[in-house]
Amino acid sequence: MVGNPDFLTSSGQDHSPDFQELESPEGELHLRFYVPSGNEFALGASGIREVISSSPDRITPIPNASPLLLGTLNWRGQVIWVADLGQFLGDSQPLNTDKPEIPVIAVEDQDTMLGLAVDRIVGMDWLDIDQVQMLTNVPDSMAPFLRGEWLLDEASNQFLRLLDQVAIVRSARWAA
Repeated sequence: MVGNPDFLTSSGQDHSPDFQELESPEGELHLRFYVPSGNEFALGASGIREVISSSPDRITPIPNASPLLLGTLNWRGQVIWVADLGQFLGDSQPLNTDKPEIPVIAVEDQDTMLGLAVDRIVGMDWLDIDQVQMLTNVPDSMAPFLRGEWLLDEASNQFLRLLDQVAIVRSARWAA
């Protein structure tokens, strides 16, 4: 079929009159997700190593570690520390680990990988990075780990906050 000369050239008769070109997405690809408090966040796809759906019993608690850490996860032979992202950002409500699967977003900076456990993942979205606004009314515990925010709904004061995964991985809070 590919060797057929008619396959390689087109006379226009084989195209549907309803053919439309796909629009190219604008902005950058981001993963959107929620933490237990109901706050929505985004991470740039380029900073994400992998998204893992893990059973809670595969996360091994580590004694005397930071209370922000749920434990470690052996993922394809690599040990990944898994953290409760909501609590790391200052939420008082801990992640519910009494469910069949926990979404974990693996982020990496240089040779350090960290799993960020979240409540639920919304999906991937093309977001215009030029529309990111300066932070407003953000808790001090969260501000160092944000790059900005998008205003989703002015009436309900709903924001989508853009996280800085490098600042999260390099944070001194992990030693606490």
